[in-house]
Amino acid sequence: MARKLQTIGFDADDTLWHNERFFTLTQERFAELLADHAERDHLEERLLAAETRNIGHYGFGVKGFVLSMIETAVEVTEGRVPGAVIGQILKAGQDMLAHPVELLPHAQAAVEALAPEHHLVLITKGDLLHQERKLAASGLGDFFDAVEIVSDKQPQTYARIFGASPGGAEGAMMVGNSLKSDVNPAIRAGGWGVFVPQDLAWSFEHDEKLDHPRFREIPHLGALAKLVETLG
Repeated sequence: MARKLQTIGFDADDTLWHNERFFTLTQERFAELLADHAERDHLEERLLAAETRNIGHYGFGVKGFVLSMIETAVEVTEGRVPGAVIGQILKAGQDMLAHPVELLPHAQAAVEALAPEHHLVLITKGDLLHQERKLAASGLGDFFDAVEIVSDKQPQTYARIFGASPGGAEGAMMVGNSLKSDVNPAIRAGGWGVFVPQDLAWSFEHDEKLDHPRFREIPHLGALAKLVETLG
């Protein structure tokens, strides 16, 4: 290693706490509401297209998801979606925003173990207020030296964050469940990328694993402290 590992970045959603399961449940409810107008697979395709199209307008998170569901409902019903259905979509979004935070296995232990000797940074996408509320409810906030809630995660995002952190990019590691947003761009910025796969994953976040010496994969966060120790 060219530089000692000093900074560790953590993704939040589906790395430290559950997130995608709530999107999946809401999407199933959305399909039930519009079952008379579109087949489930077709509806999912239309919704994903709307989400992808709208990221530049709404960003990531529940609010953009709800607006994309409403847009899709209007499209598949050719403008005839009942107001009651719109109301149920809005209620589903409100329920998502109010849902209690559920930590993933080993999340708290991993953060607690690394905090004393490393500079920890939470790096997450999504709605500012919602992400702040989830971090506060998680009980993990005091372990982080910095919190970055960003509109997107690109190599330049990590270069900026890690460049201002102890050890710079060469002495930094990013831990997350998304190859596209967490792992690959951090490696391209000069850091380490640690992939922690989850069973549920948004198809938008799909990417290929980089064949790179700074790529690592672990089955769960319980293996992270040992990995960090091995890397120095």
